[in-house]
Amino acid sequence: MLTEERHKKIIEWLERDGLVKSQDLIQWLNSSESTVRRDLHELEELGLLERIHGGAKRPQHLEQELGMDEKSSKNVQQKKIIAKYAANLLSEGDVIYLDAGTTTSEMIPFMKKQKVTVVTNSVGLAAHLVEAQIATIVLGGRIKLTTDAVVGSQALEQLKQYRFNKAFMGMNGIHSDSGYSTPDPEEAILKRTAIQQAEEAFVLVDHSKFNQTSFVRVASLSAASILTDTCPLIIRDQITEQTTLKEVSV
Repeated sequence: MLTEERHKKIIEWLERDGLVKSQDLIQWLNSSESTVRRDLHELEELGLLERIHGGAKRPQHLEQELGMDEKSSKNVQQKKIIAKYAANLLSEGDVIYLDAGTTTSEMIPFMKKQKVTVVTNSVGLAAHLVEAQIATIVLGGRIKLTTDAVVGSQALEQLKQYRFNKAFMGMNGIHSDSGYSTPDPEEAILKRTAIQQAEEAFVLVDHSKFNQTSFVRVASLSAASILTDTCPLIIRDQITEQTTLKEVSV
């Protein structure tokens, strides 16, 4: 059995049962212990499972959310590549929404010569945009300290007044069944509204966000195009059946 086929079966069993034992995998896949161990290691590196003693379990990230400092240190090069591609999608005169997040923030250095207007729900991003001499509107409301995102009813009502040529969104989870998701209900409704208010919406994520589900559903996969460094082979077909997927390389 090919590696990709084994990986697909392991994920299917995890989706069904939530837990698999290594000894069962050896028998079901008709593979050696070393092969199964390597498969589980590779899938864990992709964020598709968590290894435990004697097997593996489905990853649980429903309410887990890292702070900005922790997020900004992960997959830095991949984020820069995705952000550069996203910035190249801008046209002169565009009015865009730039969501709070570490990948969206990487767009700003590539936007310095762009004549666009940006609406954002991030005070930190707004400061960087002003430094880059980019016309900026920052939503008003309560600042969530862990993610630097402005949230709440005031921000939502303000956001509903705007229309965008393009929206560039961060996201915590992408799953073929649960769609786009994020841990915080207040952030989720802002993300959903920004996508709805845009002619085109793009979700900027690295490979670690695939096959993950957070606490609150934001939208279906068809609501936005995905810009990523690479999508794991075992779920690429499920993703591309429902939305536009662009894998960005240098």
